[in-house]
Amino acid sequence: MASSEDLKEVLKESLENRGVLGQIKARIRAEVFNALDDQSEHKPPLSNENVLINELIREYLEYNKYRYASSVLVAESGMPKVALEREFLRNELNVVEDAPAKTVPLLYSIVSHYVNRHPRSTAASQAQAPHREGNRGTFQQQMEEQLDDGEAHTALTVRGGKR
Repeated sequence: MASSEDLKEVLKESLENRGVLGQIKARIRAEVFNALDDQSEHKPPLSNENVLINELIREYLEYNKYRYASSVLVAESGMPKVALEREFLRNELNVVEDAPAKTVPLLYSIVSHYVNRHPRSTAASQAQAPHREGNRGTFQQQMEEQLDDGEAHTALTVRGGKR
C-alpha cells in the first residue's frame, strides 16, 4: 500500500503536469490578498493616465491568461471591474492598427513599434552599455525627445505586434 507521502507526491506531480498547481497557488494568493485588503481604506482617485496604463496592463494580463494577477490589479488599483473597450483605448492613445496588430494586446503593438523604430532602446542593448549619469539612452529619453519634437502628438501606427 502506498504511503501518504507517496500519494501526495503523485498528486503534486499530476497537478503540475496538467498546469493546475500554478493556477491553484495563484488563486490562493489572490483570495488571501482579497481577504486582507482593507476595503475601508480609500484609494486615491486614478488619473486618466493611470487608467490607460492599468487598462493596457489588464489587457496584457488577460491575454496571457494571468487572470488572478489581473484580478489583484483591479482590486488593488480601484479600477472598474469591467474593462474599457479596446477602441476607446486606441482612440485615447491615438493608435492606428493594422489587422495583425488587432490580434494581440495594444501593449505588444506599442512596444513592438518603438523597439522596431529604435532598435538600440531594447533592454538587452541597454544592459550591455555601462550606466553613466547623464547618459540616458533609454526608452524614457526617446519618449521625452518625441514629446519635445511634437512627434508623440501624431497618430501611432502599429503593425502586427509579436507575442
